[in-house]
Parts: sequence; C-alpha cells; structure tokens
Amino acid sequence: MANFFKDNPDLVFTLENLDLEEVTNLREHGYRYAEEYDNAPVNYADAADNFRRVLEVVGEICGDRIEPRSRTVDAEGPHFADGKVTYHPLTVKNLEDLTRAGVMGVMLGHKYGGLNFPVSVYTMMTEMVSRADASLQNIFGLQDIAETINFFGSEEQKDKYLPGFASGEFDGSMDLTEPDFGSDLQSVRLRAWQDEKTGQWYLNGMKRFITNGCAKVHLVLARSEEGTSDGRGLSMFICEACPQLVVRRIENKLGIHGVATTELQYNDVPAQLCGKRRFGLIKYVMSLMNGARVAISGQAVGIAEAAYREARKYAAERMQFKKSIDQFPAIYDMLSSMKVKLTAARALLYETTRVVDLRNAYTHLVETGENPTAEQRALQKYYVKVAAVLTPMCKALATEMANQVAYDAIQIHGGTGFMKDFNAERFYRDARITNIYEGTTQLQIVAAIGGVIQRDNDQRIAELAKLDFTGKLARLRDQVMALHERQLEAVKFVAEKKDPAYHDLMARSLVEMETFIFVGLLLLRDAQKCEERAAIAERYVLDSVPEFEKRFMRVMSGDVTLIDNNRDIIDY
Repeated sequence: MANFFKDNPDLVFTLENLDLEEVTNLREHGYRYAEEYDNAPVNYADAADNFRRVLEVVGEICGDRIEPRSRTVDAEGPHFADGKVTYHPLTVKNLEDLTRAGVMGVMLGHKYGGLNFPVSVYTMMTEMVSRADASLQNIFGLQDIAETINFFGSEEQKDKYLPGFASGEFDGSMDLTEPDFGSDLQSVRLRAWQDEKTGQWYLNGMKRFITNGCAKVHLVLARSEEGTSDGRGLSMFICEACPQLVVRRIENKLGIHGVATTELQYNDVPAQLCGKRRFGLIKYVMSLMNGARVAISGQAVGIAEAAYREARKYAAERMQFKKSIDQFPAIYDMLSSMKVKLTAARALLYETTRVVDLRNAYTHLVETGENPTAEQRALQKYYVKVAAVLTPMCKALATEMANQVAYDAIQIHGGTGFMKDFNAERFYRDARITNIYEGTTQLQIVAAIGGVIQRDNDQRIAELAKLDFTGKLARLRDQVMALHERQLEAVKFVAEKKDPAYHDLMARSLVEMETFIFVGLLLLRDAQKCEERAAIAERYVLDSVPEFEKRFMRVMSGDVTLIDNNRDIIDY
C-alpha cells in the first residue's frame, strides 16, 4: 500500500517542525469551538493529531487510488458534447473518495461542516493530490472559491453555499480571464447590469481559459459600472450553472488533461453581488489570486516530487555498461540537484503558508473581533506585508523549479522519457502550465519587487540569522549574510538610480537574489533540526553564491544601454 504522506520524509518533517500553534489557537478561538462542535480540537495537541491523521488518510487515497488512475485520466480526459462536460468516470471516483474522506471543505469553519484547518495543512493535501494527478488538483484546489465567499460574502451567501462546498455537493470555478486580455484583468469587459425594478443582477459576455468552467458555482469578475475602463469599475459576482451560462467548448491542452478548461458565454445569467461594488479586482480578486499562488506552488511541488521519484527509480533500475546509471557522476549529480531544488521550494512554500495563515487569522481578528489590541493590529499589518512578497516569490521559485525537475527527469530517462509509455513525459507536460496560470513568473516578479525594495523580509531574515548555528552551518550562515549585505547594496543602487526602465529590467535579478538568501536561511534552519539535511543546505548555498554574484554584477553595472541592447537583439 502506498501512502504519499508517510513515504515522504520531507513532508513529514515539515509538518512536525512547522509551528502552527499560534494560528490554530486563533482559528479555534482559544479552543472554545470544542464546546459547540464535536470534531473541534480541545487543545493544540489534539489539533496536531487531527492534522496528521487526515494527512495520512489523504496520503493513502492519493497513493492507492488516485495515482493508479492518473494515466487513464490523462489519456482519455473529460468528454464534451451538446454543451455539456462529463468528467472521466475515474475522475468522478477520485472526487468521491476525497468527499468521503471529508476534505472538500478543509479550511471552512466548523459551522459550515468544514475542518477549519490552516492553509498550511491544506497545502500539504494539494501537494499530495498533485503528485498523484496534477489535473485533479485543479478541481480539489478550487476550495479557495469557498474561502473567498467566506471572507467577503454576506451571511445569506455563506449559509447557502459553504455547507455545499464542505459536503462536496458544490464545486466551483473562478471566472476571470477573457479573450484578448489574459492577465490584464483591469480591462475585463463582461458586463453586469441590474434590473432597476427587481434589483436582480445579470451577466453578459465571454470568459476564456476557465478551469472547471462546468462547475455548479462560479465567482465572476464583471464590469458593474457603466463608462469605466479600469479596475475601479469591476465587481465580484456569484452565479450558478444554468441554461443561460453556456459552455462553448473545452480547450485541447498540452497537459492537465483530467480537468476541463472551458470557454463560457453569459447570456443574461442571474447573479448575486459578492461584497461591495467596485472592489472586485482591487480587493477580492487580489485575495483570490494570493490563495491561488499558494495552491499552484503546492501543485508544482507535487509534480516535481513525482518527477524526481520517477527519475530516481528509473536511474536505479536502468543498467548501462554493467551498472545502474545512478552510479554515474553525471546522473547522480543531476538527481542531487533535483532533490535540493525540490527541498528548497518546499521550505519556501511552507514558510509562506505559515505567514499566510497568520495574516488571515490576524486580519479576521482585527476586522471582526471586539477591541483588537495595538499589538494585534501591528501583527496584522506585518503579516499582510510579508505575505505580499512571499507568495509571488514562492510561486516563481516553485513553478520554475517544477519545470526544471520535470525536464531533467526526461533527460535521465533518455529516449524512453519521450515516450508516453512512461510517466516522465506527463509530468513535463503538466508542469509547463504552472509558471503561466494564476500569473506568469514575470508577473510574480512585478508583484514581489516592491517588497524586495522596501525590505519587507528583513525582520524574518534577521530572526533566522540569529539562530544558534555552529560549525559548518555557522560558516554557511555567514556566507548567506554576506550575500544579504550585497543585496542591500544592490537594492539601494537601483532605488537611487531613479530610472523606472532600469528598475523594471533588474527586478527579476533582485527578486531571485532575495530568494537565494531567504531560502538559504530556511534550509540552514532545517539542517539545525536534522543533521541529515545539512548536505542539502550546503549544496544549496554553494550553488547559490555564483548565481547570486552573476545577478549582482548585472544589477550593479548600471548600464542603461542594456535596455536598448535588448531591443536591438530582438530586432536583429
């Protein structure tokens, strides 16, 4: 029997060492919920035991049921006819298995039948589901839609929809992208109009590339204010599947074949306003996208875990010149590099989810609690700021890593990796979308650079650097902090240059330099807790130094002709 939680020591280590006590106490209201709900924990030890037990259940479902079905689902996919999407019978079984396990409302409160688990634990589930079948994660991971209704919907909307999400009765989609506009969401044209007599809202227009667009419940970004053309004229709406909401087609995609990606036509679709008018993009979609960044990062780590394991297994079994190929330096160097990159991305992912959990908990406390203290308000502001830089950094690192690991997995397989007889080619196809959807890597850099310039990570960097490192770990910490000093120099240089074009051109280098520092300290922290992880930390830091220096020299060149040179190269 396979269990995708128990067989992953790094994931088990992460759960055991991720400090979730503060956020769990906040989510459980000091464990007072235990007086009202039978499944609510009575203390943190009880909560931690719940986390592990549920993760083991999901790990077993992923290993024993979902993964063995994944090749068939990928090959055959969903069916579309007469405007109706029908999921593959094995996909339906997968969802039924997860529903019976009670994990379709992982983060929803006990009141609605959810588990009230932190984002961190939910992300571990999404990682395992993605390792088993990345396309299934695109349905299971849409629980963020229920979370958005929970954060911003009315009490009536919460009561109507959230129990259905928790029970698995409802599935969802977030309908944002439109033909021609892609990531330019402020240009959305889908029109929302209101009947003056009844107050009923209706939606008209088109959406494209909508994951699970055949869902029962849709969150839709629409233009509610006549005469506007920017993000201030957009609102968020909830609508349900109905004859007026037409699925025009499903896309024929490179990967993620098990989920339907659709084009939708809205013909006066009845809808409800979610939250306040005009806040659709500037508040609600930004919140939704932040959750999506974490979810896709988890998906990427899951795909990379699967690809790495497949490559390692193949290399151990493939005989060449009378020995297995994993004994050749060129191959075991690739495998160790893959493992280091995967572990690094996972470390950043769960540091990010910890911050997101605390941001959500303190935001809820400040916005709904009675007389929040000055300290609680300060913590809320701090975690909002740090989450805003870590979520895009995390998605950029995790998704680019997944693509590289999947690429290397095919290389280790050689010609067989190019064949559909092996899983390696599927992992490669599935990984490719992760650094595109929910914001490309380039857009993640745009989202992260402000926090890098403002030094929003410095408090956490200082906390990590002050840990009681000794011996080799202390020397590696000093190397990382030397990079940090150079990062401060580079940031100051770019800021003082006051050249917007140069600032934008160097943004990726600065964000990646920041990532080397932050992740290096996270891996050293983990190596302090587990001696066996010291080799991973050392390899990461030593590999990072030349990569950091290459970017540092480019930033510090101050050569504004690089901008024109790039254009000349393109035009040549």
